[in-house]
Amino acid sequence: MPAPRGLPGHARPAGRGGAAGPAPAHRVPLAAGPGRPLRRAPAAVPALVHPVGRPPRLGAAGGRPARRGRRGPLPGTGLLRGGWAPRAALGGSAVAAVHGGGRLGGPAPGAGSLRGRGRGRYGARELARARLAPASVRRRSPPPGEGRLRSRWPAQPGSGTGVSVTGGALGRLAVDSDELAACVACGLCLPHCPTWRVTGDEAASPRGRIAAMRAVHGGDAPLDHVFAGIMDLCVQCRACETACPSAVPFGRLMEGARTTLAAETRYQPWWRRAAYGVLGRHRLLLRLSTAGALAQRLGVARTRPGIPALPRARPGLAPSLTSPPDAGTDDAWLFLGCVMDAWMRPVHVAVQGVMEAAGARVAHPGRGGDCCGALHAHAGLTARARVYAGRVMASMPGEGAIVVDSAGCGAALKGYGHLLGTPQARAFSARVQDVHEWLVGRLGSLPPARRRVAGRVAVQDPCHLRHVQRAHHHVRTVLSPYVEELVELDDDGMCCGAGGAYGAVHPDMAGELRTRKLDAAARARASVVASANPGCALHLAAGGARVRHPVELVAEAIGVGEGAGGGG
Repeated sequence: MPAPRGLPGHARPAGRGGAAGPAPAHRVPLAAGPGRPLRRAPAAVPALVHPVGRPPRLGAAGGRPARRGRRGPLPGTGLLRGGWAPRAALGGSAVAAVHGGGRLGGPAPGAGSLRGRGRGRYGARELARARLAPASVRRRSPPPGEGRLRSRWPAQPGSGTGVSVTGGALGRLAVDSDELAACVACGLCLPHCPTWRVTGDEAASPRGRIAAMRAVHGGDAPLDHVFAGIMDLCVQCRACETACPSAVPFGRLMEGARTTLAAETRYQPWWRRAAYGVLGRHRLLLRLSTAGALAQRLGVARTRPGIPALPRARPGLAPSLTSPPDAGTDDAWLFLGCVMDAWMRPVHVAVQGVMEAAGARVAHPGRGGDCCGALHAHAGLTARARVYAGRVMASMPGEGAIVVDSAGCGAALKGYGHLLGTPQARAFSARVQDVHEWLVGRLGSLPPARRRVAGRVAVQDPCHLRHVQRAHHHVRTVLSPYVEELVELDDDGMCCGAGGAYGAVHPDMAGELRTRKLDAAARARASVVASANPGCALHLAAGGARVRHPVELVAEAIGVGEGAGGGG
């Protein structure tokens, strides 16, 4: 049998009955699925050497582990089930840029001990799915003369793989070149990155993703499915930003890269765009949520990552101020949002009750203020996010304060100045405050606790409150007078894996991150987890935790709002 073909200009390994190429082929170790032994595949090019003499780890490249006896092609990859791609399959791609030349080929010094216990599992599942079968990949018919029989060798990229990507040409990303060049590849961000902690893979780290961005932005790698997969596995927690000594704005870089992918490839298919579009049509969202709750009760639909148990009914909520609040007063807008209002309205009731107990009158946004566009920006649908930003700004006119009780929405509203780049947007963002920021200056106006909340309350910092707004310390200041015991988690604010829609797109990775967060809560012996973001709260509650919004606990302690009932 002839040896497998490598890329032009590269050495070929020795095959069965075939002659060896001019250089010996390294055998690259790749992770296997749960309970399966590691398999090795001969690389079709000499492996690039790690600084300490080892070939860099590429993670997995073969997709989900198959049941025994199944060897068909993996959907969307052109690879055999259970097989691994040789390094030539990654040559000329963003992965080659991540691991190339030994520059970024391994973990930072001292960081290897932080590799997660799920490294093998996610090498086989998440990284394979991300690298070789993201949403940007579409199937096409095999080339003429190629039927169902396949070689035992994994397919090479190009015309014979049965995979193509719309917009796979070389191109520049919608990012600032100076911001992209600011990274010095020091690796201090790696221990703070949740996906790197789980996988130990360079391509799943901020440093590796920036290396891939540089390769595509500079024209050295194509805007293809490999690059899309590297970008898509990021949770966008932005913990790397607070750890970075060079102040690299990784969140903006990631959103710019995804914006280019969404515009030039099929990174966001029509059905996902349609789902995001529902968020901006609030009445439709409420009706679909009610229908979904009924279907869940009847057993027709079931909860799944990203789709929790939906409420059948919502409490009434009316504003106590019908005109725009004035600047310099305690009166304020309360931003309601889309998912927060549809699935977690009792939190709004509790927040408004606490604000009114502090002496404020609360106004609600007008027409168009029902979606901040955060999930659209994270998904690369920047044009739609700008449309929603303009609507939200128009829905809350004047100069009064804007209070937000969702960490993700608050980060999005505070980022409108960058998103729109106008003086009006910057002035609007300056008015936005997280509800805990707003309450800190008014704690003296709040009534004392009738009865402190019993038990050990652990604070879970939502990533966009801790790393983007950097207002997480206010949560502790607000909660302390109203709970019996406030405890901290020992995971240094590691992401819980919710990430907006991340749990629906990458359920395995999100589930592993949630397990680690729940383990931290168990070590703290917490009876209640306080989380100020709806995605985090729903994600952790689906794992069995009792989760409350911090202001719900305050409302329960002083006896106002929905929180007075002490529900779980």
